Amino acid sequence: MDDAAATAVGRDYKRRLLQLLDVRAGHSVVDLGCGPGTDLGALVTASGADGNVIGVDRDLGMLAEAGRRHPGVRLQEGNLTALPLADGSVDRARVDRVLQHVDSPDQAVNEAARILKTGGLLAAAEPDWDTLAVADEDLETSRGFARYSAGRVRNPALGRDLVRLCTTAGLTVRSVEAIAVLFRDFGTADRILGLTRNSERAIADGELSPTYGKAWLRRLEAGPVVAGFTLYLVVAAKPARGGET
Repeated sequence: MDDAAATAVGRDYKRRLLQLLDVRAGHSVVDLGCGPGTDLGALVTASGADGNVIGVDRDLGMLAEAGRRHPGVRLQEGNLTALPLADGSVDRARVDRVLQHVDSPDQAVNEAARILKTGGLLAAAEPDWDTLAVADEDLETSRGFARYSAGRVRNPALGRDLVRLCTTAGLTVRSVEAIAVLFRDFGTADRILGLTRNSERAIADGELSPTYGKAWLRRLEAGPVVAGFTLYLVVAAKPARGGET
């Protein structure tokens, strides 16, 4: 999480997500799947001294690190599909690249809708791994790598499905943005996209030819690199009964 946040594109989309979430002074804000607290500081700053920031994660180790970084933040162990928060208790909720990994993303969005106050906002950022593309003269190996990598994610096309999930949960979608996440240097692309580790796994699993797969990786290491995918940012509001916000 920290590695992705430290990239230029990571910083840019996170700033945009925070802008869309429209956190104001005094707001109660929850970061769903907060991990080691990568984004909690920005929420604390946005909500001010009278705000209430909550981090929820199921990993106790992650929560311990988040607590070390942000001792004033309320941290709770919990699963996104059964949040330990009361109905209508928060003004804002964010989830960042977490729904792609959960067993039931529809239930997780339903839970986010449940804990929002009327008029509250959910801001979600999720990738669509089916759009992963790596430029190389060996197009078939690039396609094979992309298919293999997408297949390792529980919900690889979650980004494009956010609008449906929010609508089904009874939320009113306010905005949809598709961001091209592009990497031009091998080191960053390798860390974020797993060029080395996933190509080696694909070769071991018989999904890529050892000869072509290793040559493909050597060319990428030598450069140039053009690799990326689409990240969706969706903001939805909880309407009042009767559909009025």
